[in-house]
Amino acid sequence: MKPNSTLLRPKLVTEFPVERFPTDRHGLIRREATLRVGIGDDTVAGALRRGRLLRLAPGVWVAASPDFEGPCGADHLYRHRSIAVATSARDRGTATLSHESAAVVLGLETLHPDRDRVHLTKPSRGGGFVRGHRHVHNGPLTPNEIVSVGGVAVTRLERKAVDVAMAGSFDQALVVFDRVLAKEADVSVMKGLLDDRSGWPNVGTARRALTFADARSESVGESWSRAQMLAAGLPSPRLQHTFKIPGGEARTDFDWDGRLIGEFDGLQKYGRLLRPGETAAAALIREKQREDALRAQGIMVIRWTWATLERGELVETNRPWLVTTGLLAA
Repeated sequence: MKPNSTLLRPKLVTEFPVERFPTDRHGLIRREATLRVGIGDDTVAGALRRGRLLRLAPGVWVAASPDFEGPCGADHLYRHRSIAVATSARDRGTATLSHESAAVVLGLETLHPDRDRVHLTKPSRGGGFVRGHRHVHNGPLTPNEIVSVGGVAVTRLERKAVDVAMAGSFDQALVVFDRVLAKEADVSVMKGLLDDRSGWPNVGTARRALTFADARSESVGESWSRAQMLAAGLPSPRLQHTFKIPGGEARTDFDWDGRLIGEFDGLQKYGRLLRPGETAAAALIREKQREDALRAQGIMVIRWTWATLERGELVETNRPWLVTTGLLAA
């Protein structure tokens, strides 16, 4: 008997195009929307298995994209997850994105942010809790401490800075206060929020960090550098001073009394320094020429990287030069 070729022929499975999944104003795909247009749960499950969709929260997904790769991509994905949780049926209208989650929605950089959970604040008398991917904080939250970003309720700049500062270390507190001051946050509002939290855990650390905060700090790395210097009792540097050099000017990250210059070499630094039509290599050469011009004036220039900060080596890297230039006693 001849075998039935139809039965032996492998069944072809047509993959449902990701671009046909319905998205909301935030670019999110929600279960109620897929069911409404006739896309079943099995189709969604298949797209998840094949890596075409990424799960953000129960019943909320986003199309996979190269934009979610690398450190910046992780922030981008976390922003989507925060919005997904805040606008889910469980938390919509009852909670406000706060702490690191509020910061990422506003594009505010922080140091070593928590990307494992979405932070929300609910104004109630009960205690906070951590459940799954949600960290719900309970406490005072007034209407004037909330702003809407694309229809999503988030804590305003000053409130989120205080929340992040009080939940972290001195380094994290200084970084977030520097970043919000650069965005013209109101210092008096932040001082008032800290005064209202007298006696709360970590309020002293946050107050000290706010005392040293400086809007002139241009990056997380620069702020973290200064935090490590302050913690070690090193002399405080001047920020963003401009030196005259042949053919122009040179603005530096840090300097001490015009005798020693410190430069933080972050990954994005040379991108920021690029002139129209200039390559990164050309910018690097120009920076070296600028550094040579400063050294020709008898000014010592030292550099460090993010890895130096991560290893905790900044203080011991800078201390010998501060001693050599007479800025610190041996």
